[in-house]
Amino acid sequence: MVDGAPHNGDNNAYRRSGEMSPAGAKEAQKEADRIEPVLKRLWRQKKWDPKSVRAALLQLGYEEERTGPKVERHGGNLTVRAMDPRHEADHYVTPEGAQVGLRVRKDACVTAFVQKTNYEVKTNGPFMETGCFEPPSGH
Repeated sequence: MVDGAPHNGDNNAYRRSGEMSPAGAKEAQKEADRIEPVLKRLWRQKKWDPKSVRAALLQLGYEEERTGPKVERHGGNLTVRAMDPRHEADHYVTPEGAQVGLRVRKDACVTAFVQKTNYEVKTNGPFMETGCFEPPSGH
């Protein structure tokens, strides 16, 4: 039995992350445990802008992910960027904060965010089109 529309599962497949191997899940959790106290400290200090978050995480020894013109990966494993815009009433708003994607292995990621109201760190497999970040919308 399927909840919702008949093709709801297929239509939302882009939002499902890939499977993590047991080894990938273990490594991702190890990195999540390193990142969580840093984001907690930044949140308490009210520093949730991408520049501050990136600087703090680079101090853990991660390297910024680099990509080429066709979005091919050229090394590094950390991406820190602004929060995605969201629709409120009749316009889009980009909340203060930063989102984090750490590629731990080919099959394992740590995703996180820190913003004014809260922070979160979790592990997941990569998303088909967007790597470690959950896609904001599909096509």
